[in-house]
Amino acid sequence: MKENLITLGIESSCDETSVAVMKNGREILSNIISSQVDQHKKFGGVVPEVASRKHVENISYVINEALEIAGVTFKDIDMIGVTYGPGLVGALLVGLSTAKALAYSLNVPLVGVNHIEGHIYANFVEYKDLEPPFVCLIVSGGHTHLVHMKDYGVYEVLGKTRDDAAGEAFDKVARAIGLGYPGGPLIDNLAKKGNKDAINFPRTYLEDGSLDFSFSGLKSAVLNYLNNSRQKGIEIVKEDVAACFQQAVIDVLVDKTISAAEKKGLILKYPSLKLCTDNAAMIGCVAYYDYIKGHGADMYLNVVPNLKLGEKL
Repeated sequence: MKENLITLGIESSCDETSVAVMKNGREILSNIISSQVDQHKKFGGVVPEVASRKHVENISYVINEALEIAGVTFKDIDMIGVTYGPGLVGALLVGLSTAKALAYSLNVPLVGVNHIEGHIYANFVEYKDLEPPFVCLIVSGGHTHLVHMKDYGVYEVLGKTRDDAAGEAFDKVARAIGLGYPGGPLIDNLAKKGNKDAINFPRTYLEDGSLDFSFSGLKSAVLNYLNNSRQKGIEIVKEDVAACFQQAVIDVLVDKTISAAEKKGLILKYPSLKLCTDNAAMIGCVAYYDYIKGHGADMYLNVVPNLKLGEKL
C-alpha cells in the first residue's frame, strides 16, 4: 500500500457543500465548507429543492478551492470518499454523482460513507492518538445517538431518539420564540443572557435503564408555557426560556452519556467547532479506514436517505 494515501472527501447531505483533502485519513490538507444558511433563513429551515440547486452551483468551485489550498492536483488523489446517506435525496445525489464522475475519470477507488459515522470519525481527525473502543454521543439536527464504538467500523447503538432529535427541538423552539433559523446557535447565544433556573422544564429519562432520548415532551412543554403566558398576559423573557430549554436538553444528554460510560476516570474529548458541523474532513477519514479494511463501492452505488449507523453497502 502507498505510504501516504490522499483522499478527496465530499459531503453534501444537507445544506453544506464541503470538500476536503486528507492525508492518511487524519491529516487535513484542506477542508472547505460552503454554507447555505443565508439562503434558507428566509424559509425558516432547509428547503430540499433549494439545497440541491445550491450544491450543483457550488460543488465545482469548492473542489477546486480544496485542491488549491491543499497544494495537490487531481493526479495526486488516491481515492474518493463521499456521503451516500442519510440525508436529503437531491443533495446527496449531487455529491455522489460528482464523486462517481471523479473516481471514474481518475481511475481511483470510490468509497461510500455513512454521514452519522462521519461525525464519530471527526474525533479521529481532532485527536491523532485516539483509538477505539469508546462511547460517543452524536447530536445533530436530524440525529441523536449514543454509540459504543468497539473498533473501526464496528458499533453498538446504545440509545437514540424516539421522536425529535435534539437539534430538531432546538429549531422548533427557536421558531416558537421568534428567533428564526438556524435554531441551535441562536438559542445558545440568547441563553447566555438568561437564567437557566427561571423555568422548570421537564427532563425526559424514559424507563429505568433506558439510554434512548425523547425531546418532543420538552418541546411541547415550552410551547405550552409560551401559549399560557400569552393568554394570561404574562411577560415572556425569551432569554430565560432559551436558557431553561437548553439546560433541560443538556442535562439529559450528559446524564445518559455518563450512564453509558465507565464512571471512574472519564476522559472527555470532542472535536473543534468546525469539525462538529457537516464537513468533508470527517467523510474523508471514514473513507480512508474503510478503504484499508477493503470496503469500497462501484458505479452502481446509490443514495440511501434513511441509512442507519452500522449498515454497509
